[in-house]
Amino acid sequence: MARLNDDAQWIILMGFLVSFSFFFLAIVINQSTVVGQTTAESVIEFPKNDIRDIRDVIIRNTTISNNQTVKNDIIAISMSRKNAVVNYDAHPDKSADIHYNNGVTEYNENWTPR
Repeated sequence: MARLNDDAQWIILMGFLVSFSFFFLAIVINQSTVVGQTTAESVIEFPKNDIRDIRDVIIRNTTISNNQTVKNDIIAISMSRKNAVVNYDAHPDKSADIHYNNGVTEYNENWTPR
């Protein structure tokens, strides 16, 4: 660059600056689309209906009786059909501590009857 005049050096310097700015903007835009995609996927993967179904069965079971066979069936069926670890503890006052985990979503609830 020693042989170029001052105007040519300024033009080359601005070219480097503009190309670096484009590179930086491309990285920022690329990262923003990745964040938006993963956020949308996590909303889709939330198993709201699975949690509602299992919660309903557990609540019906705790209000009827504290039967260990039914509890074992709920745990086994949720693991085989939904690939989810479900566990709950029924208390004498008909309340229950419910735990749901399918590897992506973890849900814990302390349910008490009204």
